[in-house]
Amino acid sequence: MKVKGVIEHIRNSAQLASILEVSGYPKPGNVHRTRDHPDTRYEHFLAGAIALGSSVELSAKRGVMASRGKIEISKIGVGRLIRKAVIDVAKSHMDGNTHLGICLLFIPLSTAAAKTYMEEGEISIPQLRKNFMEIMNSTTATDTINVYEAIRIAGTPKDLGEVKDGRFPDIYDKNFRRKIINEDIKLIDVMRESSSYDTVAKELSNGIEISSELGYKELMEVYQKTRDINIAIVHTFLRILSEYPDTFIARKIGLKKVRDIKRAVEIGIKETEWISETAREILNLGGLTTEEGKVKLWKFDDELQKLGDDYNPGTTADLTATSIMIALLMGLKY
Repeated sequence: MKVKGVIEHIRNSAQLASILEVSGYPKPGNVHRTRDHPDTRYEHFLAGAIALGSSVELSAKRGVMASRGKIEISKIGVGRLIRKAVIDVAKSHMDGNTHLGICLLFIPLSTAAAKTYMEEGEISIPQLRKNFMEIMNSTTATDTINVYEAIRIAGTPKDLGEVKDGRFPDIYDKNFRRKIINEDIKLIDVMRESSSYDTVAKELSNGIEISSELGYKELMEVYQKTRDINIAIVHTFLRILSEYPDTFIARKIGLKKVRDIKRAVEIGIKETEWISETAREILNLGGLTTEEGKVKLWKFDDELQKLGDDYNPGTTADLTATSIMIALLMGLKY
């Protein structure tokens, strides 16, 4: 595949993955094609998915350059590209933060994919993950500053954006730029620290392990059995949720009890164990492939939707989107 074709493939995969993820229904608690939230509509997510394209394309180009030795890995500018993606999404609709987690994951994934294509001529999971981690391990303090700014631009509530371990400044610390530069805090350092209470950070520091080793494999297995992309997407969402409690929900629930973010997530996960248990039960019933599974799934969606925004499995949606993008990069046609 020529360079232009590689870049187009990566951009198309990212945009389509984001569209397919939000279109999957019913994904319990999420916005999907048959369910809007009070302040966020399905159409907002479609707009954001298209708006991601420019930053993804730039990321892929930087990956090509890195593969050819035209720029150092540390000069790719992952943080700046994430910041641009968040700004582009925010400009695309009236709702604000619809794609922060996806921006954080898709930008280094796009760069790693381009680098992998140029080096190998194809995508393999081991090489993709290796390049992803090489990129993350080469991030700089400037990348950290740009990601902090992206999180602020996305309008993340202050308590959900806190990073306090004694070394790392809080997202909303007015002196965060100076502290990050003085301490030379690299983006990978922040993601490793945050990985104990944020699954997106865990993916960024572990080479997209959940998306590539669980989500992608579940998606492909279900699709090969059903030949139905919606069933494959919903079951991937449920599989991830069943094995990894949604930290977006856990933070919001736990922070109502304690202010320490790590302790809050521990409490939140314990109090919402029933969500992962229900996802497992639905899959055991056959999910969307059986009437009993369908009934329980729609009931589960109704239940989470009625509980409100605190019960929106947004992190699970981000990992599902990343799993879909990997499948598309690998050549999935449906």
